[in-house]
Amino acid sequence: MFEYIKGEIFQLTPTNVVLDTGRVGYQVHISLFTYSQLPQSGKAKLFIHQIIRDDAHLLYGFFSKEEREVFRNLISVSGIGANTARMILSALSPDEIKNAILAGNVLLLKGIKGIGAKTAQRLIVDLRDKVGKSSVAGEIFDVSSNRIKEESLSALATLGFRKSSVSKMVDDIISRNPEMPVEDLLREVLKKL
Repeated sequence: MFEYIKGEIFQLTPTNVVLDTGRVGYQVHISLFTYSQLPQSGKAKLFIHQIIRDDAHLLYGFFSKEEREVFRNLISVSGIGANTARMILSALSPDEIKNAILAGNVLLLKGIKGIGAKTAQRLIVDLRDKVGKSSVAGEIFDVSSNRIKEESLSALATLGFRKSSVSKMVDDIISRNPEMPVEDLLREVLKKL
């Protein structure tokens, strides 16, 4: 299974990109959201979801892990295939999709080409809990946020603080700024203690 592919953009269209990794050019299907995030040329890194069928091995690429997670949630719903999920991600950003599901916004979802009222309702029913759990604590199964949290808690424990007493504070800071470096996060926590 591929985690990501990093390479030079050889060809870019609104639906596909060919990434040249040196000796191999990978054709990767993308959404309009990912297309809008990519440079027209130069290096790019896409998080990959691979689908293996009898007649094809397909790669779907995403600008962020969050977008890939939304894609994976979408294709877990009965009746939603990879191309429909890509269509949804082309019409709405990952955050807009999550908000529509949490709010039960059937009208917004059925306004997407290929999504009827029943499919929109099924999306909401099937994904409300998954989306709700992933965004409750400001975490979207982001590996880097978890790494930053663990490093911060370990450093604070070394300084003599109990993990249980500083864990909530670390979570609050990460939820507001998930890209904050560990050093800055530690300074922020120490200011509040």
